[in-house]
Amino acid sequence: MAREQFSSRLGFLLIAAGCAIGLGNVWRFPYITGQYGGAIFVLIYLCFLFLIGIPLLTMELSVGRASRRSLGKSFEELTPGSKWRLNKFWMIPGNYILMSFYSLVTGWMLYYMLKVGSGNVEVNITQAQAGAIFNNLLASPNVMLMCTVFVVVLAFSVCAFGLKRGVERITKPMMLMLFGLLIFLAARSFTLPGFSEGVSYYLMPNFENMQKSGILNALSAAMGQAFFTLGLGVGSIQIFGSYMSRDYSLGYEAFTITLLDTTVALLAGLVIFPACFSYAVEPGQGPGLIFVTLVTVFSNMEYGAIWGGIFFLFMLFAAMSTLIAVFENIIAITIEVFNVSRVKSVVINCVAILLLGLPCMYGYNYLSDIHPLGGESTILDTYDFILSNNILPFGTTCYVLYITLKRGWGFDNYLKETNHGKGLKIPKAAFNYYRFILPVVICALFIQGYVGVFGK
Repeated sequence: MAREQFSSRLGFLLIAAGCAIGLGNVWRFPYITGQYGGAIFVLIYLCFLFLIGIPLLTMELSVGRASRRSLGKSFEELTPGSKWRLNKFWMIPGNYILMSFYSLVTGWMLYYMLKVGSGNVEVNITQAQAGAIFNNLLASPNVMLMCTVFVVVLAFSVCAFGLKRGVERITKPMMLMLFGLLIFLAARSFTLPGFSEGVSYYLMPNFENMQKSGILNALSAAMGQAFFTLGLGVGSIQIFGSYMSRDYSLGYEAFTITLLDTTVALLAGLVIFPACFSYAVEPGQGPGLIFVTLVTVFSNMEYGAIWGGIFFLFMLFAAMSTLIAVFENIIAITIEVFNVSRVKSVVINCVAILLLGLPCMYGYNYLSDIHPLGGESTILDTYDFILSNNILPFGTTCYVLYITLKRGWGFDNYLKETNHGKGLKIPKAAFNYYRFILPVVICALFIQGYVGVFGK
């Protein structure tokens, strides 16, 4: 049977961008931009994105488009009989680990959209009170389970209809609404009293902040964000390469995807910082930024339930787009490896993801005494550490070596596929950069990740 393809290029770009656009764009990028020097940090980040993110993205897309297979069979298709196929046995679990905790966080977004949007958050609460609301959610496993089951079943139901009738038909309008909501919220920020102060903190060049935080730390944060923002290394982008047309070069498509991803990250800061400075709320990062800081802001804002509901709807769309994209990868892998129907693959994987997510969920209540990484770490932190600090760096290294080593697919084959079509071309002179520089950068990020967790 012929492989499905996207009905339009817009569908591919929005869905691939939806896979890359996630919670890190909103709860990490704006914070570290303000912390590490505003516009200076953004310029450094864009350089790393162009030098690291785009090349790595073209590698994953090229393997997908050339093989017309998921991670489950792509290495066998391109290099029959080689041992490269063995890499999938540790890369594929990365998708399951990611989805097992990302599904839980997506459930949190659903909960907050309903709670804030319905006006069930008191007016003029403090950050401590907002923190108590979040802690109450974490202490309620049944509530979290209901929200998680809803978003997981919904996302898998979309995938059950296939690429065109399910994934593309739902994700394309959802992504357009995501951009529309974000632009609307950013425009709303212009009317807030703290807009100029917030934007100055966020985007004005600030050498003092950079020096205070440390230039090396700023470089490391920019490099890490550029690497992790696209979610490469587990084949979640590769699967959409296998569905795309060959009309445009992969360099051009990768540039467009990273541009959309970065636009969301930058606009998120324009929503967050003017609001924080308008209501004298200290911005933070991570879940605290979304569920504590911004909930405090919305409760103090006129028509806060409306603005908060819209914001969490945007966050829900961002998270759901990633769920649908990675679920499609998991489903395609299962279909190819085990030769089962799409519906059977959906049912099996839906149950598997929910079961794998239970330890993360119970890590905040029933299993809250367990701290796998020491300190106050949770089971979710451990899942994230296994994925972000191990599987993703090793996965991207695998792709780099696969296209640069003669025993792999080879750089010439990569260039032939990547440069096919209209648009940006990767020069042959990039070989030494791919072969020697990219692995060193990935290795540095791997070491930094371990130092960050165990070197405190």
